[in-house]
Amino acid sequence: MRIGVVAPARRVDDEQMARTQGYAALTYPSLDLVVHPQCFLDAGHFAGTDQQRADAFLEFANDPGFDAIWFARGGYGSNRILDMVMPRLNRAAAAKAYLGFSDMGFLLGALYARRIGRPAHGPMAGQVGKAGGTNSAARSLAWLIDGDRRSLAPELDGRPTVAFNLVILCALVGTPWLPDLTDHVVMVEEVGEDLYRLDRLFFQLAAATQLKGIAGIRLGAVTDRSADDTGFGETEEQIVARWARAMGVPYLGRAQIGHYAANMVVPFGVA
Repeated sequence: MRIGVVAPARRVDDEQMARTQGYAALTYPSLDLVVHPQCFLDAGHFAGTDQQRADAFLEFANDPGFDAIWFARGGYGSNRILDMVMPRLNRAAAAKAYLGFSDMGFLLGALYARRIGRPAHGPMAGQVGKAGGTNSAARSLAWLIDGDRRSLAPELDGRPTVAFNLVILCALVGTPWLPDLTDHVVMVEEVGEDLYRLDRLFFQLAAATQLKGIAGIRLGAVTDRSADDTGFGETEEQIVARWARAMGVPYLGRAQIGHYAANMVVPFGVA
């Protein structure tokens, strides 16, 4: 099997990818894990210019020699290349799996909206060597290579499901890149946002006409809130449950996704 690694948002360093390739070589000797040189480019915040990031993604996605695209890391920037890459994806791109999360939700959502490939929310290549990240990446490789269902979020119940970072999902609302999520369970997670911001983001989701008809909401991990985030008056689950009622859909409980080591894989659609 051959898996390509690209970085449509922020860069990774050589040591990160060396750890990932070393781990992959030990655990899957027959795997050819190819890291695009673009992953190491530096253009301010980004792993290369918009054009360089778009070209790298298209090169690997359109190459029939790759079975899957494993995103290197998140950050910010994959939204800026959607118009450049989506119209140019070919038949080989439609045959691939795509795996990542956080900012990669822009690409995963756009791919799912166009029914291109098999997008999935899950740990990324740059996490090897971080606290708990090696186990996270192991789940991703097990899913990509073996289809190991032990890598999947245990809350998947047979209904069509998607998973997004909440900020990314809100940013997709009102754009042509948001998929039709009718009858889907929507899992969301968040990082670095205090409770009042969580509440504000759910206000946007509740008012979004594009999300009418979803089957329900699950909440993943809400991590890295500020230490003084107290006194809001509701817990994170109470916030989600209240807005779910406003949307007329059930709050289905927690989901094992998010910016933490226990992040599981959620294939878009039916696993």
